[in-house]
Amino acid sequence: MYEELDFLREQGVSERLIEQVIAFREKYAVAEEVKGRVLSPSMPFYGKEILEMAIAALLQGENILLTGSKATGKNVLAENLAFVFGRPSYNVSFHVNTNSGDLIGTDTFVDNQVQLRKGTIYQCAEMGGFGVLDEINMAKNDAVSVLHAVLDYRRIIDVPGYDKIDLNPAARFIGTMNYGYAGTKELNEALVSRFLVIDMPDQNEETLQQIFTKMFPDMKEDAGKQMIGLFLDLQLKAENGEISTKPLDLRGLIAALKTIRSGLAPSLAVKMGIANKCFDSFEKEIVEDVILTRIPDEWTIDDIFKS
Repeated sequence: MYEELDFLREQGVSERLIEQVIAFREKYAVAEEVKGRVLSPSMPFYGKEILEMAIAALLQGENILLTGSKATGKNVLAENLAFVFGRPSYNVSFHVNTNSGDLIGTDTFVDNQVQLRKGTIYQCAEMGGFGVLDEINMAKNDAVSVLHAVLDYRRIIDVPGYDKIDLNPAARFIGTMNYGYAGTKELNEALVSRFLVIDMPDQNEETLQQIFTKMFPDMKEDAGKQMIGLFLDLQLKAENGEISTKPLDLRGLIAALKTIRSGLAPSLAVKMGIANKCFDSFEKEIVEDVILTRIPDEWTIDDIFKS
């Protein structure tokens, strides 16, 4: 039972926390109509301390904000947390046009009557979901005012023209933000105070090894080392300002490995997943040189995966 929690035990996550997660799942049932929103994550998240901090906060009814640079696994962690707690997932990707109507809802006509078409936040609050507030530092003031109410300790949302919403006791919100992206801004103090903040560390050799071993158990040891080395090389160059973060894409590298499994040449696969995400010719040349030191052009599927 609850085999999906085994990856927590494998990392040595506190058994006391795991027991409380199980109690949470048993206490709060998921409504039949939203069971399809309880989604298996695209990949497991590895990082014992981060998992323990996030789980402990969510168990106490707190909302969490995940900060850090690109490719640190913020969205993957959010996906994993919703799955671990067995909750339906609701994702809001903030941009300049996201407004209060998108979050709470807007008036619409049904059978010649005005009714509220429920927004993402309304549905999440009502159904006890885990709301992922992606790129929250791109939210404009109209949307931020809704977030202040949603994240407040009173757990009540007033909908103008309608009744108030009492947040389901199982509802939680997880914000994510990257530093320095175009269109982002500093979060105001009132909004930050409504979160517990987790600063996500960069990927390291250990966490990458765990991810690749889990997702590609048939990958050869040397190939795995080269893929890990490639990502860490790109991460270092991005930190030093030699390249942008565009090619620093763990999902892209994993997608490239999947296409290699289909029979595509490794050099072409990594070009699609990593190098071609650079639109500056000089940057692309640097990235291709890094790839070539790790993934020789002559490599085939047999150099990556065991037969």
